[in-house]
Amino acid sequence: MYQRLLEHLTTAVLLLDGTLRLRWMNPAAEALLAVSIGRVQGTRLDSLEGVDGAVASVLIKARREFHPFTQREAVLTLAGGESVTVDFTVTPLSDDELLLEIEPRDRLLRISREEALIARQETIKTLTRGLAHEVKNPLGGIRGAAQLLERDLPDPQLAEFTRIIVEEADRLRDLVDRMLGPNQVSHHQPLNIHKVLERVRSLLIAEQPAVTIERDYDPSLPDLHGDEARMIQAVLNVARNAVEAMSESEIDSPRLILSTRARRQFTLGAERHRLVCEVAIIDNGPGIPEPLRETLFYPMVSGRAEGSGLGLSIAQSILHQHQGLIECDSRPGRTEFRLLTPLEAPP
Repeated sequence: MYQRLLEHLTTAVLLLDGTLRLRWMNPAAEALLAVSIGRVQGTRLDSLEGVDGAVASVLIKARREFHPFTQREAVLTLAGGESVTVDFTVTPLSDDELLLEIEPRDRLLRISREEALIARQETIKTLTRGLAHEVKNPLGGIRGAAQLLERDLPDPQLAEFTRIIVEEADRLRDLVDRMLGPNQVSHHQPLNIHKVLERVRSLLIAEQPAVTIERDYDPSLPDLHGDEARMIQAVLNVARNAVEAMSESEIDSPRLILSTRARRQFTLGAERHRLVCEVAIIDNGPGIPEPLRETLFYPMVSGRAEGSGLGLSIAQSILHQHQGLIECDSRPGRTEFRLLTPLEAPP
């Protein structure tokens, strides 16, 4: 009866003898370590691919002191080379038996990170809208006063200075409008994401012909429900940032990959979706500096001297309007932005 309960747990459970040889493990452990009990039964745990010496040292310590030990956020490298973050607990059952429980943490860590990203984006949006309101009101007054002043100036040559005031007020107004993002009403309808990507690709080729742009599309991907113009803007903002970063760093053979995939039973923030569209934008540029990664989607934050710092913030805002979000992983030579959007229509 107890074995049947253990077999249905989602936590990986392994039973070891006093020499750390594997006696039994449940299906969750087989799935996590990508091995079958029939093939590795009787094998020392530290000789299994993916189980490093750190796990074995905790097991030995628990057996020697006959006391449970827990290790948080340990990293295991699985047979296929993929790394997974886990919590594991070792419990001595007797002098000759150890129970090892392994709980994968990657999904929970990602959900926590996404929830924090969504909450942070909502805070930024509220602050930005408040700031925009406070800035635009006096700008209108400054502009109007400059125009009235220009009419009463005795010397026409002085009008040049009032025109500068008007032009700079207009420039600041446009900047605030860009911080707010598109303010027209969304028109959500069935949308082919590959049509969006092809439009973005043609624009980038015209702007930066030296960059090779490759396609890696999933042709079976169904239509998503969204606003085509805004999705083009979001994808273009992210892809253009990548292309400009590669151009400024003057790397050899700059390359951008546009990829699409369907993700099943995927969680965005705290909500689980049956099917999610993933658009990956991958470049071989210099990568994003570590200090910028946490503030990457803040308005006015940019890693480029000529950047306004608004492109990614606006793209993230557009994805939120589509109940999605943008994730980013970066290291020198490979930066990947993933635009994730539910494929089912919103209620």
